[in-house]
Amino acid sequence: MTLTVGDKIPDVTIKTNGPDGPQDISTGELFAGKRVVLFTVPGAFTPGCSNTHMPGFVVKADEILAKGIDTIACMAVNDAFVMGAWQQDQNAQAFTMLADGNADFTKAIGTELDASGGGMGMRSKRFALIANDGVVEYIGIDAKGVEKSSAETVLAQL
Repeated sequence: MTLTVGDKIPDVTIKTNGPDGPQDISTGELFAGKRVVLFTVPGAFTPGCSNTHMPGFVVKADEILAKGIDTIACMAVNDAFVMGAWQQDQNAQAFTMLADGNADFTKAIGTELDASGGGMGMRSKRFALIANDGVVEYIGIDAKGVEKSSAETVLAQL
């Protein structure tokens, strides 16, 4: 079942790229006691994600944070090394980059995308959410494009 407004975000251990390489991060801890914007892309370094989705959040990060957001996080079903490299490539140092390499979190929230037809395996649907203390206030999932998951749409929801 796909995560909806009012749902509690499940506590799943995923990865982030720390100073000494990949390290575990608990989604329960990430969201606890904070207001968080999470946007998820089907794949780091892919054209739509690199040219359209991520840049909007990079440009609007200060505006989003000024609206009372404690953390902006970006997640993909990639490994922590890829997410760290993409963070550098996109000048996204203001973000917490999350690697859901085995799609454990993606499956737990019901946003799986079977991209095996294009040789990309299991991915996550493109979405953005706003959560307050781990409870979803907004979630916008896009079948195509970035209309419901763009930085502009997130800002309008804050």
